Amino acid sequence: MRKVQLQALGVLCAVVLAFGGGIYAGVVGRQQQVVSAADTYVLESAEQPKDVDMTQFWKAYQLLNQEFVVTHASSTFPTKQKQIYGAIKGLTDSFGDPYTVFLPPSDAQIFQEDVSGSFGGVGMQIDNNAKGQLVVVSPLKDTPAARAGIRSGDFILQIGTTTTDGISVTDAVKLIRGPKGTPVAIVLMRPGDAPGGGKTFTVSVVRDTINIPIINSYKRDDGIFVIELYSFSENSANLFRDALRQFVQSGDTKLLLNVRGNPGGYLDAAVTMASYFLPVGATVVTEDSQGKQNNAVHRSLGYNIFNGNQNFKMAVLVDQGSASASEILAGALQQHGVAKLVGTRTFGKGSVQQLVDIGGGAELKITIARWLTPNGTSISDGGLRPDISAARSNDDITAGRDPQLDAAVVYLLNN
Repeated sequence: MRKVQLQALGVLCAVVLAFGGGIYAGVVGRQQQVVSAADTYVLESAEQPKDVDMTQFWKAYQLLNQEFVVTHASSTFPTKQKQIYGAIKGLTDSFGDPYTVFLPPSDAQIFQEDVSGSFGGVGMQIDNNAKGQLVVVSPLKDTPAARAGIRSGDFILQIGTTTTDGISVTDAVKLIRGPKGTPVAIVLMRPGDAPGGGKTFTVSVVRDTINIPIINSYKRDDGIFVIELYSFSENSANLFRDALRQFVQSGDTKLLLNVRGNPGGYLDAAVTMASYFLPVGATVVTEDSQGKQNNAVHRSLGYNIFNGNQNFKMAVLVDQGSASASEILAGALQQHGVAKLVGTRTFGKGSVQQLVDIGGGAELKITIARWLTPNGTSISDGGLRPDISAARSNDDITAGRDPQLDAAVVYLLNN
């Protein structure tokens, strides 16, 4: 039987994140390149399977093309290609997985532009929660969304004049996208347990060019060294190594890693970062394919540079905006006893997507596995629980207070 080879553009492990400028998926590849066609996905011939009766489909196809009449001046008869794309989208949607998505050429182009790390938008990460509601995962630091007061956990009820009931993340992104300098009105509702929760409000956000930040590090006066990690980009592992070198050279022994609002990124970066703290061969995360293929266990490279340093203490700040690769790194450090997690429960994005070119510029993003932490827990089952719970209200943010940071500092100074 003839085989069709489709090039896979890596394995994705992040929230489908809309920075108001498109879909950004923190990409975790077995190679360090997003679009390097790292894997070859081999599919049996696209001929009709013997166990599938397509009679109803072809009847519907013929009836629509023979009988349908355009009655609205604003509509047109769909091309054959558009009909095929509609059928593929319907098939994809039938699996009921928000991360399994068909990307026609226009959407696939947006996706590739966004993973490059610089694009136009408002700078917020969005996703569907378990109930299918459109929710803000996190606004990026120093972006229009953050400056407009949008917070993690805000529900998105309307974009412009379009309500978000039943809308996909991809379609929401298209509504939020637009030229730099133009405004977009977004109707939000804060969760009921937050100050001002349960009330709707509207923000007008002016779009800008969004450059995804990576890392910031500094030494505090109290002897704690802080690394703020904003994304797991292609170069983040090298930047993280440089920050750790500064930490070692500072003579400090207490390290605070902040991954709040970090949507994820390359798996390789997360594994490399974990390797600086874990012995060789220690499990960082397991890619569980539930029998479809052999599980892949991603293990520490064994740099373990703090091994034997009894004075070394570490805390990791997490919140609802910590997703995907952030959860992989934080879970590995927590469950191997390297660090305490401080803050709130993480987002819980624990599925793996593979991006496959199906021809003609169209792509299919398919969930192929789930992420399991070193102790075998699925990240998708509610995310990671902090060891030290600490909330940060909107009033705290407005007043410049950070109880989560304070709690982490207290832990490090007292241990």
